Amino acid sequence: MAAFRPVLAAVACAGALLAAAPPARAQTAANDERWDTLRPAIFPGKTIGDGSAVLAIDAPERAQDAALVPISIHILPGAEAAHVRRITVVVDANPSPLAAAFTLGRDAGITDIATRIRVDDYTYVHAVAEMDDGTLLAARRFVKAAGGCSAPATSEVSDGRMIGQIRVRPMPAQSEDAPGLREVKVLVNHPNYSGMQMNQVTRLYTPAYFINQVTVSQGGRELIGVESGISIAENPEYRFDFRDDGAPLHVLVHDSENKTYFKDYTLPPPA
Repeated sequence: MAAFRPVLAAVACAGALLAAAPPARAQTAANDERWDTLRPAIFPGKTIGDGSAVLAIDAPERAQDAALVPISIHILPGAEAAHVRRITVVVDANPSPLAAAFTLGRDAGITDIATRIRVDDYTYVHAVAEMDDGTLLAARRFVKAAGGCSAPATSEVSDGRMIGQIRVRPMPAQSEDAPGLREVKVLVNHPNYSGMQMNQVTRLYTPAYFINQVTVSQGGRELIGVESGISIAENPEYRFDFRDDGAPLHVLVHDSENKTYFKDYTLPPPA
């Protein structure tokens, strides 16, 4: 996607700065320097404040699988948090650090979002909330993992019959802080190739091929929109809560080869 391309140049600059840094420089300072380089490339002309009162990130301190790192973003209770309109997830050390941007429907009532990401090196993961008034607020979490962007896919795609298959699963509520919300998981069968993975048979790199947009709506109102790139793990999945009005869900998915997939799903009555 065009919105993701400019960040690659910023990563190259960040890498050059870190390579030139004295070996004795603390790892924390090096990671802060990387973020200081990325921030103006992703959010040009913007000031980003402390978002610890608005967002919290859950992720393993040390990931079991760098290609499938679970991450959850929580909008914390409080009047200010109700005005979050967009959340951008940045994996600082990745070759393409801009992992995903979530646009929240105004009446959706979303408080929690979860997905799985690739992590290429020890890094901070930043979640940046854009508020109603345009203010940007960030939270961060350090994750220890390496090699996730180049890790081989768990299965090679031999044909396209299963690519784009969408499943919707109703989930039990995880929080008592937001009564009246439903929670679902949307899963899309797709290799989400990063362009850095080597085909184990041909020994050639598999071209990047990935989901770049997901929209979930209900009764004509958008619940959540996702713009994403190669830092999202294969077979992308998105879990989120929302205010249910009883209408069927409509899931619309686009990928980087301009293919479109969709699914309608009627939620069962709440338990």
